[in-house]
Amino acid sequence: MTSNSIEATYEEMREKLEKIVPEFELRHKAELVYEIRKLKEERGAVILGHNYMEPALYHFIPDFRGDSFELSRLASETDKDPIVFCGVIFMAETAKILSPQKTVLIPSTEAGCSLAASITGEDVRLLKKLYPGVPVVTYVNTYADVKAETDICCTSSNAVAVVNSLDTDTVIFLPDEYLAKNVAKETGRHIVFPVKDPNGLKKPDTDLEYAMVGWEGKCEVHEQFTVEDIENVRKQFPDVFVLAHPECSPDVVQASDFSGSTSAMIRQVEETSAPRYLLLTECSMGDNIVAENPEKELLRLCSHRCPHMNQITLEQTLDSLKHNQHVVEIPEEIRIRAKRAVDRMLEIT
Repeated sequence: MTSNSIEATYEEMREKLEKIVPEFELRHKAELVYEIRKLKEERGAVILGHNYMEPALYHFIPDFRGDSFELSRLASETDKDPIVFCGVIFMAETAKILSPQKTVLIPSTEAGCSLAASITGEDVRLLKKLYPGVPVVTYVNTYADVKAETDICCTSSNAVAVVNSLDTDTVIFLPDEYLAKNVAKETGRHIVFPVKDPNGLKKPDTDLEYAMVGWEGKCEVHEQFTVEDIENVRKQFPDVFVLAHPECSPDVVQASDFSGSTSAMIRQVEETSAPRYLLLTECSMGDNIVAENPEKELLRLCSHRCPHMNQITLEQTLDSLKHNQHVVEIPEEIRIRAKRAVDRMLEIT
């Protein structure tokens, strides 16, 4: 239920966030939350909040919260328009791919992604020339032009199922190097990486039988976590339950107790009774879990804030609704081809 005054909004927010957000900051943010909620209702908009949004935005603004692809799917099933995606640009693009008739807004055009920026549609075309006939699986954390060159998309949760569904000895898996290595391990494949030189891409000097062809793209947050981080925490807290996102390195995933998507990690914390937890992912999600589960003890290894997710603020979300900024556009020819890859994933999973 939406509070009907700024003061009531503040009290609602204070009840959940008083141990996470300073009081003076909460008062300022309560004003913004109140205005956003009022304008959202007036415009008939739907707001999507990724799990990495900062706590005041995450808990009090979105109609739907969760992983990027699930948010886009949920928005496509409502009659709400516009869609305001509080996440990064490739996520808003996916919402547009699934809801072409609706206006999709991204609060900041600075909300990029190091992983999505690691590969282009032209890179995929070069890979397909290098490995003709080899199916291309692309992680949804990519831009529309990359999805358009893809045979089938995947999420971090269904990547293994998608790869296994192809029934082929060799597959191209793009663009996250660590996710590819983790999926290769689970599917019993060895992984190779094309060699980049001034003349383009070359095959590596290795046997390709039953292989996965990867790409050297990484998430700038998840690549920072190390096995040493886990070992140091376990020395002090031997009973800690460690959760790692599959965009972490295979060594980190192997040293953890659980690996899964952001939503899977949240469910794992909610449904298990470990004495304490360590999340190896973007640190705002830890704050969001603490706010929702105050009885759970989460250890803080929280120096890794995504600079791109951090671009999405309450102020910009309000401006986006007020001024219809910034509208996400995708050329229809690219959108149709990208949607085909997404639809194939949905047919399988």
